[in-house]
Amino acid sequence: MYFLSGWPKRLLCAPRSPAEAPLHVQSDPRRAFFAVLAPARLSIWYSRPSVLIVTYKEPAKSSTQFGSYKQAEWRPDSTMIAVSTANGYILFFHITSSRGDKYLYEPVYPKGSPQMKGIPHFKEEHCAPALNLEMKKILDLQAPIMSLQSVLEDLLVATSDGLLHLIHWEGMTNGRKAINLSTVPFSVDLQSSRVGSFLGFADVHIKDMEYCATLDGFAVVFNDGKVGFITPVSSRFTAEQLHGVWPQDVIDGTCVAVNNKYRLMAFGCASGCVQVYTIDNTTGAMLLSHKLELTAKQYPDIWNKTGAVKLIRWSPDNSAVIVTWEYGGLSLWSVFGAQLICTLGGDFAYRSDGTKKDPLKINSMSWGAEGYHLWVISGLGSQHTQIETDLRSTVKEPSILLFQFIKSVLTVNPCMSNQEQVLLQGEDRLYLNCGEASQAQNPKYSSARAERMPRHEKSPFADGGLEAPGLSTLLGHRHWHVVQISSTYLESNWPIRFSAIDKLGQNIAVAGKFGFAHYSLLTKKWKLFGNITQEQNMIVTGGLAWWDDFMVLACYNLSDCQEELRIYLRTSNLDNAFAHVTKAPMETLLLSVFRDMVVVFRADCSICLYSIERKSDGSNTTASVQVLQEVSMSRYIPHPFLVVSVTLTSVSTENGISLKMPQQARDAESIMLNLAGQLIMMQRDRSGPQIREKDSHPNQRKLLPFCPPVVLAQSVENVWTTCRANKQKRHLLEALWLSCGGAGMKVWLPLFPRDHRKPHSFLSQRIMLPFHINIYPLAVLFEDALVLGAVNDTLLYDSLYTRSSAREQLEVLFPFCVVERTSQIYLHHILRQLLVRNLGEQALLLAQSCAALPYFPHVLELMLHEVLEEEATSREPIPDPLLPTVAKFITEFPLFLQTVVHCARKTEYALWNYLFAAVGNPKDLFEECLMAQDLDTAASYLIILQNMEVPAVSRQHATLLFNTALEQGKWDLCRHMIRFLKAIGSGESETPPSTPTSQEPSSSGGFEFFRNRSISLSQSAENVPPGKFGLQKTLSMPTGPSGKRWSKDSECAENMYIDMMLWRHARRLLEEVRLKDLGCFAAQLGFELISWLCKERTRAARVDNFVVALKRLHKDFLWPLPIIPASSISSPFKNGKCRAVGEQMLKSQSADPFITPEMDAGISNIQRSQSWLSNIGPTHRDTDRASSPGPQMQDAFLSPLSNKGDECSIGSATDLTESSSVVDGDWTMVDENFSTLSLTQSELEHISMELASKGPHKSQVQLRYLLHIFMEAGCLDWCVVIGLILRESSVVSQLLGIAQSSEMDGEMLQNIKSGLQAVDRWASTDCPGYKPFLNIIKPQLQKLSEITEELVQPDTFQPVTVGKTPEQTSPRAEENRGSCSHGSISQSEPGSNNVVSRKEEDTTQADEEEPLQDGAYDCSVS
Repeated sequence: MYFLSGWPKRLLCAPRSPAEAPLHVQSDPRRAFFAVLAPARLSIWYSRPSVLIVTYKEPAKSSTQFGSYKQAEWRPDSTMIAVSTANGYILFFHITSSRGDKYLYEPVYPKGSPQMKGIPHFKEEHCAPALNLEMKKILDLQAPIMSLQSVLEDLLVATSDGLLHLIHWEGMTNGRKAINLSTVPFSVDLQSSRVGSFLGFADVHIKDMEYCATLDGFAVVFNDGKVGFITPVSSRFTAEQLHGVWPQDVIDGTCVAVNNKYRLMAFGCASGCVQVYTIDNTTGAMLLSHKLELTAKQYPDIWNKTGAVKLIRWSPDNSAVIVTWEYGGLSLWSVFGAQLICTLGGDFAYRSDGTKKDPLKINSMSWGAEGYHLWVISGLGSQHTQIETDLRSTVKEPSILLFQFIKSVLTVNPCMSNQEQVLLQGEDRLYLNCGEASQAQNPKYSSARAERMPRHEKSPFADGGLEAPGLSTLLGHRHWHVVQISSTYLESNWPIRFSAIDKLGQNIAVAGKFGFAHYSLLTKKWKLFGNITQEQNMIVTGGLAWWDDFMVLACYNLSDCQEELRIYLRTSNLDNAFAHVTKAPMETLLLSVFRDMVVVFRADCSICLYSIERKSDGSNTTASVQVLQEVSMSRYIPHPFLVVSVTLTSVSTENGISLKMPQQARDAESIMLNLAGQLIMMQRDRSGPQIREKDSHPNQRKLLPFCPPVVLAQSVENVWTTCRANKQKRHLLEALWLSCGGAGMKVWLPLFPRDHRKPHSFLSQRIMLPFHINIYPLAVLFEDALVLGAVNDTLLYDSLYTRSSAREQLEVLFPFCVVERTSQIYLHHILRQLLVRNLGEQALLLAQSCAALPYFPHVLELMLHEVLEEEATSREPIPDPLLPTVAKFITEFPLFLQTVVHCARKTEYALWNYLFAAVGNPKDLFEECLMAQDLDTAASYLIILQNMEVPAVSRQHATLLFNTALEQGKWDLCRHMIRFLKAIGSGESETPPSTPTSQEPSSSGGFEFFRNRSISLSQSAENVPPGKFGLQKTLSMPTGPSGKRWSKDSECAENMYIDMMLWRHARRLLEEVRLKDLGCFAAQLGFELISWLCKERTRAARVDNFVVALKRLHKDFLWPLPIIPASSISSPFKNGKCRAVGEQMLKSQSADPFITPEMDAGISNIQRSQSWLSNIGPTHRDTDRASSPGPQMQDAFLSPLSNKGDECSIGSATDLTESSSVVDGDWTMVDENFSTLSLTQSELEHISMELASKGPHKSQVQLRYLLHIFMEAGCLDWCVVIGLILRESSVVSQLLGIAQSSEMDGEMLQNIKSGLQAVDRWASTDCPGYKPFLNIIKPQLQKLSEITEELVQPDTFQPVTVGKTPEQTSPRAEENRGSCSHGSISQSEPGSNNVVSRKEEDTTQADEEEPLQDGAYDCSVS
């Protein structure tokens, strides 16, 4: 529709005296000239450029006689102006061209300029014409003149003595007597007008009036506030031939404006509202159509303080109306009452510092050409507010302001309603919603949309290869793609009257005063007529549209005086030689394209259907046009100007088409005609015998006649339909979408039987559903269930100016206006309307067809939320509530649980009981979430339960969720659950805890270890650094002083139980040999793994089956089982040729970062088992550096064996070389040695086999760290298992040293010995690759046997079997006691002093998907 743009312009007309201050502006019929009245002068201004042409100044003597000027009215041919004065005179001015120069200003071009003198109309458009004003006639009506109106060749004047004068433009009355209003009968309708009442008061007169050509009468406002409509019975304008109708409920009318296209009369009232009336066609009575009024909801502080309505002006295309009030301000509305702009709120009314502005008071206003400008005479500020002293100098002085507008092309070219793009046209530019930037932002939607729309062709928009306008393209960002209209074309053809864009959004065509031009978004170039004469000989009259690569337009040929239908090919030169021209018998008013058909509406009220066909003649491509059918509408259309739009559609109400003939159903089945806001449909008449002509061409077959018209809807502004077909979304694609102004939107939805069953005869085939949206609709995305629109946004710049220097600047008085793109989902409105009408099956079919949309969950949530808000806050009981129906409907979708809880969390607590009474008990829903493994949603339900249930119930469910989250490795959720459980159990507080703001989920899901685990779950949550961890579903916990009331005893009890739950989970992980999960668990939750392992050393932390543990670790850490190379028998390493290289390689590959010479020396001095690695600290940084890859890339010396992405490529030499823990020095030695060696193929194979036995670098780091952890905890059997995997002989040697120097548990040593023997037996049979390593450690194994024989008596030596029965030790006993009750778990996040933050993969599955993320993990030990 219409939108403000930029700042208003102020025209330079500073008056030197009050007599020169402008007070009234009136445009001529063509809106090229503007008459501006001052009390004693008349000025003529030109529209483009906005310059003053001529001024007539009244002499002082005659000015005293006539009085000050009041109103002006133009003659229809713009040759005369009639001016009324205060003392009852009418002055007639003639406008003539100057005798000398024809133009006021002449452009001066340098020599050799391309502008040619021979261009027709060139100077006229460039320059304002030089005019003279001459007073020709003076007429004295002897009474103050209230209103004057131009009616055809006469001037109608209303005076304060109650008379109506009909005056000829030459200043003569032609002997006709004035009509006394008291003799005109008035009634409520025309049927009773003959016995109507008269205006029986002597002082009643017309205060304001306006002539309506399409109603053939006058809308009038009387001085007593009554309004009415006066119409002549016949062509004779006499008192006996006039009668009037009036509405009885309007008594405070102030002004009136008439919309000829929609036959509407807008009456301003003293209350500040505008009442819009129309005439009933049958009775002639005045019917209220709608009201334009500010609401207390939108403008709570000003809605009833605007004063009376002062001025109303309809736009030139009759699609919008602008309203001003007595106390200032202006508002813009669509024709049927949708508010577009209001300057009484927001940045228009308030400064950036919050102080209130004085609203702009408007004395007079008039629209410019095509509605691009609004000429405003500004007056004083409002009288009831204090005006600042620094504003008095300029704001109080009346001045001429030009407000600039851009508008939707739908206002002038309604054939654009079948497009899915938004196109706005301004005075010199176009705004599109299909810019390139949005396509680059999110290509996935557009590609998905392209799959759903096979009819769309590929669109190489912008940089090539991108899809045709998709969802991301049409939504994208807030900014427009702005196309500047060719200045060469604008110079001689301003203003732009029509514009159109093709279906792919790649080409635009515009038509101005003469000719047309088109623009390609691909080449960024305009194409104009090469022959200027051809351009200037053509006027586009009925609009233009795109058909594939062709432009179809209806025009008038000036040279031949002939109406024509022309088709131009986009790719050829713009020349009549390449155009296909069809002569038309009558002027074309409207044009639209449907598939391969063109429908035109002509001035004789006939509709003509043409077929278009592409023809290729060698290299020339042309289009041919044939007349298919003509339909006369003169019986139904009183005036051709009343038709707003005409379009062909495939919409039909017939039963057989929708099921039997789907292809035929997409043909042109009906004509939609918007007749002054009344939507009329004419379907094809299929009542006769149907003859199917299989072989005949569709354009050549005889088309069926049309049925009589049927009215579908009232107050219709725009209509959208599409000719595309999609079986999955038939509801949306075969629907008809209507924009109805203030009443919102309507959709005429088809109803389909389920599973192609036969429809019931008593059921309607379609249903009209109304719904409200918050934006003004400009386009409909049918398959995406979206409405696109635009909205005005404002930016304040008053802070750039000081309060004293430049307060009068327009940049201070007005905000800068921009137009923003916007969109809204409408699907939930339609689903709700269907459910209200007990059409649940249709609602389900429609919803299922849209379930794949990315915002479908939001649709369900919106529907549930809106119904809940309305019904739960209703003051009166609802007899048939809709909420249970909506709840049952949502259960049909898998998103039911999320929808309910998201709706609840966005709704106030007071409405929860009403919601869950309809959807079900939240405890049951929580358990459903757990069964469905949807833990995030379950966490949201936990917040609901926390507020609705007693703490014991919350604790019980929180414990269930915590255990499940632990099992699934949802560490973020676990952290929040610990904090949540501690909050519940802390105080059992009476008030429910407040919900903190939600944070983004942490991506840290890796394998983080903390060497000194001093983190205790007994710490209070207050000490946790804020923002350390985040979760989508944030759980509540008490904040502020309430946390300090927690008793230490209850805190200790809660923490103890939390610890036991964590111990239980850790024990289960260890018993199931899930070491990797155990590491993640300890790292993510800050679990004190070393201290716990010390306690569990002889129980859960004991290895029962070394072979099973070995296999499981190989699998979990993606570590390859060792293999024996085929060439091992004749290994080159047996001779001395490559021994240096081999030793260097083995040294670099197997160096244990934790077993260093310093450690070996220190081990002998260790006296207690609890401090085995107490002096590992000084060497850690060096070893950590050694265990991580070097900072720079090294060249691998082995060729790759397989693809890196393959999971089976664990043994790839290149992979392992790149990811191995070789330090820079080792690489240097390897390179130097290999540069002097010539290796054979067998030698390379041997080295590659050595490397193939190593796993990923990340796994290596993790295993070494686990080895370190188990060493500290004294779990030597696990150390042995990890040492076997790493094939570190030094580990076994170190264990022997520990066993000799400390008091070792003999049972553990015996377990290690028997475990190694079992591994040896397994290696002999199943995995011979382990045999070489076992042979290396055979001496240590024998030494271990000797030690165990010393420690263990021979009679007690038996195969070790560890029972799984719980021992009654302190931790176990506490756990058994606590497991039958539900404790409260506190969130304990790792302290900042010993936290190693790391972004890692969360689960084992992620590691398995990417087994070789070389260098992606760094191990940090603090």
